[in-house]
Amino acid sequence: MNELKIIREYFKPIQPTVSVNNRDINYLEIQPNKEIENFIYCFWQLKTSKTLKKDYNYRVVSDGCIDIFFDHKQPSENFVMGFCRKYVQFPIGKEFDYIGIRFLPSAFPCLFGVNAKKLSNQCQELKKILPNFSEWINSEIKPVDSFESITKILNEKIIGFLKNENMHYDNRFLNSLNLIFLKNGCLNTEKDLNTGLGPRQLRRIFNFYIGTTAKSFSNVVRFQHILSAKPSKQSLKENKLYYDVGFFDQAHFIKNFKTFYGVTPSEAFR
Repeated sequence: MNELKIIREYFKPIQPTVSVNNRDINYLEIQPNKEIENFIYCFWQLKTSKTLKKDYNYRVVSDGCIDIFFDHKQPSENFVMGFCRKYVQFPIGKEFDYIGIRFLPSAFPCLFGVNAKKLSNQCQELKKILPNFSEWINSEIKPVDSFESITKILNEKIIGFLKNENMHYDNRFLNSLNLIFLKNGCLNTEKDLNTGLGPRQLRRIFNFYIGTTAKSFSNVVRFQHILSAKPSKQSLKENKLYYDVGFFDQAHFIKNFKTFYGVTPSEAFR
């Protein structure tokens, strides 16, 4: 579906909270096959290289995506996490190995026909949402399999889903997404999204495909744009990036950023 290229072209969801200096925890991403790259942003693995001295709290920042993930050592433990309006913190112990699929915005409902609103702001057992897929993970993924070999299996499975589904997107919705991405989320969604969708239609279609309103999604796109700019603590003070993305003062920017990240910008970019 070529019309979905705009999502991958303009939106790069970042999860930056594992420090590259932390040698005891590894975070890896593998890109999907070309056939599904407009649906899957990446396959990811979060694992310890040795037992940690204390329990680890993994902080997931708001990225506008839906993820399926499972315990590599016990694949029957598989879950789906919907769109989150704020950061989420998971206590995951001293030793862990999780593998996940990060679906680009709107891809999960498109592939599986699941209303994204039902998943929003929560993590659920996958068997309650997609029982057949949950059972497939449990039966096909082995703890001895490498991350690389598992991504090949997952690629094939999702390519199969794509071939079996007759998908249709409302172009007015795609045009709305395109405008949000082009503006880096900095727009008035009530006035600027003149794509032929009335306010009620816009809310309904964004809730189904994204899991939230166009305004809330735009706020996450704006936050992710700030992350991708990789500002330093010093440049935030000097260049005042927050003015460029629609914040009127620093206090409002800091409060908004902390909602999505869990820490202040100066802590995140130090």
